[in-house]
Amino acid sequence: MSVTTSLPPLSKGRDRVPLRSWLAVVAMAVGTFALVTVESLPVGLLAPIGKNLAVSQGTAGLMVTVPGLVASVTAPLLPVAIRRADRRAVLLGLIVLMVAANALSALAPDFAVLLASRFLIGVSIGGFWALAAGLAVRLVPERHVPRAVSIVFGGATAANVLGVPAGTLIGALAHWRVAFAAVGALGVLVLAALLWLLPSLPPERPVRLRTLPEQFRNPVVRAGILATFLLVSGHYAAFTYVGPILRDVSGFDAGMTGPLLLGFGVAGIIGNFLAGAAAHRNVRATVVTIATALALVLAVFPLAGRTPVGGAILLVLWGLAFGGVPVGVQTWILTSAPASAEAATALNTAMFNLAIALGALAGGVVADHLALSGVLALGAALTLLTSLAVRSARRV
Repeated sequence: MSVTTSLPPLSKGRDRVPLRSWLAVVAMAVGTFALVTVESLPVGLLAPIGKNLAVSQGTAGLMVTVPGLVASVTAPLLPVAIRRADRRAVLLGLIVLMVAANALSALAPDFAVLLASRFLIGVSIGGFWALAAGLAVRLVPERHVPRAVSIVFGGATAANVLGVPAGTLIGALAHWRVAFAAVGALGVLVLAALLWLLPSLPPERPVRLRTLPEQFRNPVVRAGILATFLLVSGHYAAFTYVGPILRDVSGFDAGMTGPLLLGFGVAGIIGNFLAGAAAHRNVRATVVTIATALALVLAVFPLAGRTPVGGAILLVLWGLAFGGVPVGVQTWILTSAPASAEAATALNTAMFNLAIALGALAGGVVADHLALSGVLALGAALTLLTSLAVRSARRV
């Protein structure tokens, strides 16, 4: 029996959503879980990788910068390149690429080969994220879309709860190479889940190259994309170096990084669903609240986070604030461009990943030349600027 049969058409007025539709949404969430785990895995492993391959912490941070840059290019171009291809087949191919890239990471003999594997990861991440949110909208009726988007992006915050801390713990107990191998094995399971649960998803409106710059004519889309850049670059300027921050600023032992990131991730999941519910009512106020909270946490961390207790509390608040970012900015984009969701989402995904790359890169420069508290100040400044981007847009 074929597993590529499309889901039956869904009427906007139907009260009951078929179980298979929600299982398909969950399968997409599992995919985002795997890819965010892959993307953020080096965050908890910078020190052992740097030591093993003889590179500085700032240089090791390129493992976050490289896939971010590649994903920022892949995200807008892949929807154009695949044109009328079935989105299900494309998503499965991207997961296969992720599995192969993690195998290469686990076997990398030097840092150059490791960066090459992270390049391939960037292709997979950019392509998957460009398609995921827009496809989630097609799996359930319109009134269930906010919940579906929250579930899909909940996979991303769940990765911070389970994926990144687990990878950090594996790296501490065994070896950082084992952590990459474990994520590759997870990718195989994700591939099986998507193969079984995801329906055929032919394109509704093929994205043409000219469709992408056309999105910038919409001032609300422009503001949302700028808000994405500021929030994400500010977060990753600091979060890429959260391990050293917890050790050198808050005084934690290196072995506590994994459990602390678990707390960060749990708070992130809560923040994701709180923001999803709030964005459905007022997306503008939700994004402003997230930006303000994140800026405050990062700004006070060098002062109030100088003890283990203070550092742990602020890390949880940090997770709660950032957990709402993906669903908040994606809801903004879907609300402002409902007729061209795939193109607008692709651009937002490109900006999201470019922000990860540039934020990590800027943080690396600051970490190598200034005190670690400098990356927190940089992150606070960038996130605080988000309110200016939001005010520049018409009401959404």
